[in-house]
Amino acid sequence: MTTTPYELRGPGLALETVGAWLLGILWILPLAYALWTAFHPGEFSTRFVLTAPITLENFARAWAAAPFARYFVNTIVLCTMVLGAQLVLCTLAAYAFARFDFPGRGILFALVLVQLMIVPDVLIVENYRTMNALGLRDTIVAIGLPYMASAFGIFLLRQTFKTVPRELDEAARVEGCTPLQLLWKVYVPLARPVYLAYALVSVSYHWNNFLWPLIITNSVESRPLTVGLQVFSSTDQGIDWSIITAATLLTTAPLLVGFLLFQKQFVQSFMRAGIR
Repeated sequence: MTTTPYELRGPGLALETVGAWLLGILWILPLAYALWTAFHPGEFSTRFVLTAPITLENFARAWAAAPFARYFVNTIVLCTMVLGAQLVLCTLAAYAFARFDFPGRGILFALVLVQLMIVPDVLIVENYRTMNALGLRDTIVAIGLPYMASAFGIFLLRQTFKTVPRELDEAARVEGCTPLQLLWKVYVPLARPVYLAYALVSVSYHWNNFLWPLIITNSVESRPLTVGLQVFSSTDQGIDWSIITAATLLTTAPLLVGFLLFQKQFVQSFMRAGIR
């Protein structure tokens, strides 16, 4: 007697549920530890005592130990600058690849796809030389410039624009729309969920990027939050995990709050975008 897939659905679903819960617990454990340690005195960083006193002193000491206000401004400026440039450049490039025929279009788009297979860290040395030659070293512009033309953004928007019916193009052209007006009034509104999904991914990546900002900056005036956190890794006076976790929560709080507020829109945007 053979077993049908429907008969295996119950045990399989149970295993998937257990696996999902285990992965969720493993994912949340570091965050739970950070929350516990940040809101309790240092002596309770390795002890779980329900009656342990709650304190905000760790956040105050972490904020005073580094110029977090400046780091926050630098990070916000960086993410805004990079995202704005990416949306403009990726939109224009994707529109050209999706709707215009020009010599070498296939080769150029293949080169864009090749960039998706190149790890950004491989280009750090050449990017450093380029920024130094341009006189941009130790600036916020130098941090964001190598990422302003996103191959992933071009590919994502190009695939989205290709799903727009040609009839809408023809109808808009009959109404007298120029190519740029057609892009702004037809393609961009229809791709709004994709723009939202891409914006969330871009901001999250550049908010957490560490290696390239660490190499290209050497002053408080241009360092983002992730680089500023290295202040707490000094072992001269010992490592206080309570202050480290408090500083980590200060840097990640905007992303956590944003994800919690826009979780539904984030998931729906990716589903509508057809990302697989």
